[in-house]
Amino acid sequence: MIETIRRAIEDKGRLSVASLALDADLYAAGLSPFAAIQVMLELERRLAVEFPKPMLNRRSMASIGAIAALLERLQADAGRLQAA
Repeated sequence: MIETIRRAIEDKGRLSVASLALDADLYAAGLSPFAAIQVMLELERRLAVEFPKPMLNRRSMASIGAIAALLERLQADAGRLQAA
């Protein structure tokens, strides 16, 4: 999943993240708010998930690690829904 996130950031955020730590601040590294939205949309497309409105905030896209944690939570929630 981390590589998918990195590719989405590089493709849509136009930001080289290969050497960034998982907890590095993406905004400090140059990610714009507009690019963050584009990355979020790309991740929704690639991973067939949908970010709920409460998660549409700067903090959710602050780092690769934050994005990964958010996506893992979304996928776990989706799995629980399918099991019910």
